[in-house]
Amino acid sequence: MPAVNTVRGPVDVDDLGQTLMHEHVFVLAAEHLDNYGRGAWWDEEFRVADAIRKLTAAAAKGVRTIVDPTVWGLGRYIPRVQRIAAEVPGLNIVAATGIYSFHELPHQYEHRGPGLFMDGPDPMIDDFVRDLTVGIADTGVKAAFLKCVVEQDGLTPGVERICRAVAQAHVRTGAPITVHTNSFTQSGPLALDLFAKEGVDLTKVVVGHAGDSNDLDYLMRLADTGAILGMDRFGLDVYNPTAQRVATIAALCERGYADRMVLSHDAACFMDYFAGAWDEARETLAPNWRYDHIHDDVLAALLDSGVTGDQIEQMLVFNPKRYFS
Repeated sequence: MPAVNTVRGPVDVDDLGQTLMHEHVFVLAAEHLDNYGRGAWWDEEFRVADAIRKLTAAAAKGVRTIVDPTVWGLGRYIPRVQRIAAEVPGLNIVAATGIYSFHELPHQYEHRGPGLFMDGPDPMIDDFVRDLTVGIADTGVKAAFLKCVVEQDGLTPGVERICRAVAQAHVRTGAPITVHTNSFTQSGPLALDLFAKEGVDLTKVVVGHAGDSNDLDYLMRLADTGAILGMDRFGLDVYNPTAQRVATIAALCERGYADRMVLSHDAACFMDYFAGAWDEARETLAPNWRYDHIHDDVLAALLDSGVTGDQIEQMLVFNPKRYFS
């Protein structure tokens, strides 16, 4: 069987089991942490222990794999995740490569590449390929998929270059892609059109945050390309309440799209967007925004809405397996 690279090493796709396809362990930028967090709102040992507890609880509910699209721009730091993964042996954590940016390139890339001050091949492509084939930094952990963004402002020059680099890294390696999109401005087709022109296999693309939309025509238009719909923000009711997310998935299953949807929360053990107020903010703004909301609440709601057990298995097990195969 094909193998998937995880933080602890390769795992057969048959062993991925129930998979949450878009979860973060930490969203924690190093510059923010090093300049303002240490000795203030960040306690390394407490947060590592908290992450181990939360991920162990998710594994106890039946989750076997979380796919973590934390890349440059979201604070990817693999050694911390390795430490946590070692203490949660019943859970696979799959790492990503790519860049998370709504508008501009990181300055470290903007002057290097074809036709730029330092002319030559785009270094982003080589960096992404190295993460996928050699390993991330000196950790030995290989990324298993690629991540980029097409947000409400669409394909700005920086975003377009990142997306093309992600597409070319996919073409070189076959690694699948997750693209963060904005369902309210319907930016998904922009991403898919660019990927198609770059030679990407669209069946290997998850359109992230598609589940923020209840527009069935929009969602079916995405899925009809062969791409996978990321129904991946359960618990973030500020974008779309759970009841409406469930109704949309049920309607799509009834129309035959269970083979093109995956489920998740886009949750995290800690996000520095709220710094020291993270726990209070999450409990106040999104109390169900946690790794076990799907297993505790959503699966029963889907069954009550007419989604079959086989369709749930399709979305939680077989679609992730196919994505990584």
